[in-house]
Amino acid sequence: MNTMRKLIAPLSRRIRLTAAKAFVALINDATALQGVQVELLEGEVRDATRYQNYGLTSRPHDGAEGVFLSLNGSRDQGVVIVVDDRRYRLTSLEPGEVALYDDLGHKVHLTREGIVIEGAGHPVIITDTPKLRVEADIEATGQIKDRCDTAGLSMSAMRSTYNYHTHPENDSGGPTDPPSLQMEAE
Repeated sequence: MNTMRKLIAPLSRRIRLTAAKAFVALINDATALQGVQVELLEGEVRDATRYQNYGLTSRPHDGAEGVFLSLNGSRDQGVVIVVDDRRYRLTSLEPGEVALYDDLGHKVHLTREGIVIEGAGHPVIITDTPKLRVEADIEATGQIKDRCDTAGLSMSAMRSTYNYHTHPENDSGGPTDPPSLQMEAE
């Protein structure tokens, strides 16, 4: 029986070391596939390649947790998959909901009622597109500003100018009445 245990021990050890919980220590984000240095067992530091889903990428903070896989049972051939960070993870999502988030509070949340984008006090900027098409009503709680010309008028200022403007002539020689159709703010 002892002989059998001795024969199986190396194989058993390789199987046990195939997957491990990993703590991110360093990230090299300059390479085609992200390089990561992780701590596995206490004091065991390994370099590995981090695989991410196509079209999504992130650079986790030191201390984030992941799964380290030892290819062919060798810790020298490691890859890291599924990195998460309990310090920043969104909680209490409803079944089926999805969110994209970061450590600053930026969030795109696909809720059961609709899509919520939170800028965490930072601008949300759409660039390098010839057109932005919105097939819905637009509601704004702040000013809408036209930056297409030097006037830089807000929608409120344009509305006021339009609603109260007159022209210098009418049949009696005085100014015209303001427009009968007013631009209204809802």
